[in-house]
Amino acid sequence: MMDWTDRHCRYLHRLMSRRARLYTEMVTSAALVRGNARHLVAFDEAERPLALQLGGSDPSELAEAARIAAAEGYDEVNLNVGCPSERVQSGTFGAVLMKRPELVAECLAAMRSAVTVPVTVKCRIGVDDQDPAVVLPDFLQRVRDVGVTTVAVHARKAWLQGLNPKQNREIPPLDHDLVCEMKDRFPDLGIISNGGIASLEQARALLGRGMDGVMIGRAAYQSPWRILGTADPDIFGERPPFLSPVEVVHAMCPYIERHVGDGGRLHAVTRHMLGLFAGRAGARRWRRSLSEHVREDGAGVEVVLEALEAVAQSARDGEMHVGRAA
Repeated sequence: MMDWTDRHCRYLHRLMSRRARLYTEMVTSAALVRGNARHLVAFDEAERPLALQLGGSDPSELAEAARIAAAEGYDEVNLNVGCPSERVQSGTFGAVLMKRPELVAECLAAMRSAVTVPVTVKCRIGVDDQDPAVVLPDFLQRVRDVGVTTVAVHARKAWLQGLNPKQNREIPPLDHDLVCEMKDRFPDLGIISNGGIASLEQARALLGRGMDGVMIGRAAYQSPWRILGTADPDIFGERPPFLSPVEVVHAMCPYIERHVGDGGRLHAVTRHMLGLFAGRAGARRWRRSLSEHVREDGAGVEVVLEALEAVAQSARDGEMHVGRAA
């Protein structure tokens, strides 16, 4: 979710669900510790509960990055051992670390010793020619042995050569059955299933099979209202914060005004809002209206309200336009 789940995106998503745990885009431990890039971990208190996802492979550096995260107020620190991009591989972190589970365990132990907030890990079921049925339980055993109590498992292998990150999300087959088997094998370990989950129905099915949680990435970004707008009632049995994406847009307006008033660009926020009406009347007009005007000089919240009026006009035009507008 690099370049996607920034602070503006997370603020928007938190408006739709009080209960879902949000994760940052991956931040490297080197950027925080050696680059002193504290701006990368800035967030609004409204985003919590919030986890910082770190990338790295140096135990002492990751421990220091975890300390920074805890000091900033994060509720969880997550180590990414699942990203397959070449840039990540060249830095010796991400999915390539599935080949070095002993180093992952050392990193996690160092992180846990540095902070009191939960330290978790996100992994793949294996990489390249590894046999997931062999390497995944060994990996889980190692991280459990150093005190990690929660693991998010992307239920696909990662191919480190020959497939780009997008292909690594689509081509290797999903094996959620194996992930569910790991819950049976490690009942005291919190296991979160991830990968290819595009609806709350799929999420409920996995929770019904014993998963402790379900992690949804791109579907929640591309169709945020469809996933997050009903997550609180459908998953947690609680009242949703808002009853429609229109209400969410109005709730975002004060945030947008503050951002633009501080010198920020409107597009930095609205790019995360393009999918709010996905599958609903007016979706196409909403996207077009925002895309055409947000980069203009002086663009502010009035552009968002005009786009919202375009959605309302679609509704007034009648249901016959729903298919084409979506």
